[in-house]
Amino acid sequence: MPENLQKEISDTLQAVRSHFEYLRDLGENALPRPRAIEDLPVCSLGDSPESTHGACRPETLEDIRRDLGDCCRCGLEKTRRNLVFGVGNPDASLVLVGEAPGSEEDRRGEPFVGEAGQLLDRILQAMRLARADVYICNLLKCRPPQNRDPLPAEIASCEPFLIRQLMAIRPQVIVALGRFAAQSLLRSKTPISRLRGTWHSYQGIPLMPTFHPAYLLRNPAGKHEVWEDMKQVMEQLERG
Repeated sequence: MPENLQKEISDTLQAVRSHFEYLRDLGENALPRPRAIEDLPVCSLGDSPESTHGACRPETLEDIRRDLGDCCRCGLEKTRRNLVFGVGNPDASLVLVGEAPGSEEDRRGEPFVGEAGQLLDRILQAMRLARADVYICNLLKCRPPQNRDPLPAEIASCEPFLIRQLMAIRPQVIVALGRFAAQSLLRSKTPISRLRGTWHSYQGIPLMPTFHPAYLLRNPAGKHEVWEDMKQVMEQLERG
């Protein structure tokens, strides 16, 4: 071993020994335990564990769901049966965002579980994905009465929670399912027929708008266009 390296190791060991002796003199018989990550506060917006030297932790989906609670922020709690938060892989590369829960989703508290959800599952299978591989949620967490379009105040109350979900998951790609979800996220009035098939961006994440599975149930000819969109999504994921 080179003499200078041997001296450096010896000096380091002596410094460590001196530090332990100092702690012993203070009455400390063991090193303090590091804080468990779950005990750390959630990082503020714009902060990260790296920028705060590990003094905070990233927000999780569980944190967001807990903060959402039994939400009464927009009035839809008066007519909903269940809040529909989202379901799937918290580390998903792909997040699919719909408009709002329907009657079956409202009854079961899970997104896309009706006939349109079954078609979505088949689309995912064609992409060689399962529901457990992706994350599925809606712009709104509660069903609007009679499945009407969400109101601006309802979107304003609920969209921040969607943004937090996306920041917790950090997907490679978002798919906006249907006219209302795509137009709302993109702040656009462009028809879905013109939005689909072209890449956009939401919160800095590539977003592909496409037709809603419920639309495909009424218009089966649209399945070809949706598949073309999903092929672009698969290519983007492969590049990811």
